[in-house]
Amino acid sequence: MKVLPYILSGGSGTRLWPMSRSDYPKQLQTLLGNRTLLQEALSLAQQATGERPAILANQAHRFSIAEQALELGLSDPEILLEPFGRNTAPAAVIAALHAEQSIADDDPAVLLMPSDQLIPDSAAFAAAVKTAAEAAAEGAIVTFGVEPHAPETGYGYIKPGGAIGVDGVRSVERFVEKPDAATADTYLESGDFVWNAGIFVYRASVFLAEAERLIPKTLAACREALTKALRDLDFKRIDPAAFAACEDISIDYAIMEQTAAAAVLPVSFPWSDLGSWDAVWKQGAHDEAGNSTRGDVALLDCSGSLFHGSRRLIAGIGLKDIVVVDADDAILVLDRRKSQDVKQFVARLKRSNKPEATTPHRVHRPWGWYQPIDVGARHQVKILTIKPQARLSLQSHHHRAEHWVLVKGTVRVTIDDTEQVLTENESVYVPLGAKHRLENPGKIPAQIIEVQTGSYLGEDDIVRYEDVYGRLPEGSGDTP
Repeated sequence: MKVLPYILSGGSGTRLWPMSRSDYPKQLQTLLGNRTLLQEALSLAQQATGERPAILANQAHRFSIAEQALELGLSDPEILLEPFGRNTAPAAVIAALHAEQSIADDDPAVLLMPSDQLIPDSAAFAAAVKTAAEAAAEGAIVTFGVEPHAPETGYGYIKPGGAIGVDGVRSVERFVEKPDAATADTYLESGDFVWNAGIFVYRASVFLAEAERLIPKTLAACREALTKALRDLDFKRIDPAAFAACEDISIDYAIMEQTAAAAVLPVSFPWSDLGSWDAVWKQGAHDEAGNSTRGDVALLDCSGSLFHGSRRLIAGIGLKDIVVVDADDAILVLDRRKSQDVKQFVARLKRSNKPEATTPHRVHRPWGWYQPIDVGARHQVKILTIKPQARLSLQSHHHRAEHWVLVKGTVRVTIDDTEQVLTENESVYVPLGAKHRLENPGKIPAQIIEVQTGSYLGEDDIVRYEDVYGRLPEGSGDTP
């Protein structure tokens, strides 16, 4: 029985603000090591199953996800785009339906796992997937239960029951949502509970039969949404009208807590969902005083603290159990023990309409990225980096003119009916209303300083005429 891996990449990771934001969440970032969490998950799933992973993704992140998969060496990745979030139960149904379509003459198993976890022992994970698949072949819907080592309040807990026949796999006696600190401490001392890792292995036919019994409306909506899915460049867009009828519910509530097929495989390999800055601190390398650092950091008399920098020097003096995160446009300073409160704080920022709550300072686009440098009443200065062989859309603006200065590489510039090539230290002016385009014909990234002037400098001031990435024609905000 083949096991087909599906990676869930729709979360926002707000507890890791300001590095992780809904427009560019934690799974797309290199919080530890040299690869992103998404890339780690893709590699882990492929090693465990021998199959190319598919990705269930938020459509807003589609180009970044595709690029990261290609960087990892996964050519032509299957990326299924959810039009909006409906929690994990519909995603699990979509994965089962897609797996059935992928292998029509077999009844494959599905490995469903998040994109934002850290599992450094790939061999132990592969062995666990193999064991879970054996149980799934016998009709179990298996979830992984991680051996707890602290009274964590940010995780769900599972109390395993008796053995079910496959070595190590047990029935589920009880699911418990995130407990308070006293209850979590009791669970840890008892030794009777495991953390719910949110990783599942199930035979497609078994899961769909349970979905038919427990969430028939959602199953019908998912089946229609996948049937009506449209191919868009390298992506498969799930039909939004049909998908809207899905219940917004987790796989735990919808299936696992209701089915007699639920099983748990307790595992002892190192695991973290990196769900808070405290978790990042625990997983990082530490100096002799227990400090974990990333970036340019200088410390004096600090202990037990996390310092996560970007471009600037972070200097810490006399700090204990503190988190400092510098994200260019926002700096977070908090007591490490209050890491779970970051989500609540971000919700407050959203209510105050702070753009920093959701949008990172560096905005990623399919052609590269841009980052504001200075903003005034009638001017804005940005730095743009354009990937080799990439091109921006042919577009114009109603309210602003632009001046481009090339500081690195080579670009081809189109302005109305003229075309020219700029090399380093050359510049060009784009009048208000002119049709224009930038593209990088070279082999290295091109970098441009863009100066905008005009009465309105919003990202939605665009008329798009041609676009190789299939983005919306006008007023989409998906610019430049």
